[in-house]
Amino acid sequence: MPFDVRDFSGALPQDRAESRRNRRLVALWLFGVAGMVLVMIVLGGVTRLTGSGLSIMEWAPVRGALPPSSNAEWQRLFDLYRQVPQYALVNEGFGLAGFKQIFWLEWVHRLWGRLIGLAFLGPQVWFWATGRIEPRLRGWLALLFLLGGLQGLIGWIMVASGFLPDSTAVSPYRLVIHLVFALMLYSALVWTGMTVLRQAPARGVHAGRLRAMALLCWGSLALTIVTGGFVAGTHAGFDYNTFPLMDGRLVPLGYARLEPLLRNITENIAAVQFDHRLLATVTMLIAAITVAVGLAVPLPRFARLAVIALGVTVAAQYILGVTTLLFVVPVRLASAHQANAVLALTTSLVLLHVLRPDPTARPRVSAA
Repeated sequence: MPFDVRDFSGALPQDRAESRRNRRLVALWLFGVAGMVLVMIVLGGVTRLTGSGLSIMEWAPVRGALPPSSNAEWQRLFDLYRQVPQYALVNEGFGLAGFKQIFWLEWVHRLWGRLIGLAFLGPQVWFWATGRIEPRLRGWLALLFLLGGLQGLIGWIMVASGFLPDSTAVSPYRLVIHLVFALMLYSALVWTGMTVLRQAPARGVHAGRLRAMALLCWGSLALTIVTGGFVAGTHAGFDYNTFPLMDGRLVPLGYARLEPLLRNITENIAAVQFDHRLLATVTMLIAAITVAVGLAVPLPRFARLAVIALGVTVAAQYILGVTTLLFVVPVRLASAHQANAVLALTTSLVLLHVLRPDPTARPRVSAA
């Protein structure tokens, strides 16, 4: 009887090697799309900061992929923009040259969204047809593609809110919904990519405690980013440009001036900025404790690197936030602050994934 080189699962070595290559290829594709989503989030922040998001009044998923090719088309689009309240209230007298500057930013933002769709769908069809995607992932990846398309629709609904009478910007609520969906899609892509790579969970008696801290840190980061969305949507960063006090006070006057009380959380500039500051500080403290716990216990090298990366990105995020505030929200600093927020969230996701429970591990039985 010839020697059988199959492993205990029945797979031949060459089959295992091919499976690893396929998983690596699929994971790199997912990470690449996630990177494109990150760029998309930053582009969205730049269009908001420059007031470019309302420059295109049409939602044309196919025809809008091509830029204007004639002076007549440029003039038609400019005439449409002049019907937007933002033009009359903020940019009255804006010439065609000025319109082109804000138009190109929004056009690139929308084009990038289309490219994300192509970068996701094309390889997905090829991986599916060649059997490189595991059957258990096919439905999930199809759902992610549909969610990406829904995100485009949510983006248009957000932009349309800026066309309402007396509006000079989009609705903060719709802005936050758009941001949350983008972060959900990004997080799902990153988590799925790591799962495809099958990074082994960390083991050890301290993993549960560290996992709880990492989960708390992730939740605090996510909530802080949401409040940052309301800071962006209400332009709260242009007020109270001192730190740590706001108008010489720890808690600003007028924090609870709106009724009912819950409106202050999303509509009162003083409350919106204070809440974001408070949550950012709490998040930094939670991250510091998480790092301290992580460095104090034995961990695999990758998990330890994830702990350190979490501490670095959260510290950098806090510094960027304070600096952006003190310099009254310059576009470059604000964009860096938004990009690093996603990176900090990413490090918390990576740490959570590494520390996830091992389904194959047997529970410990302590001696009586």
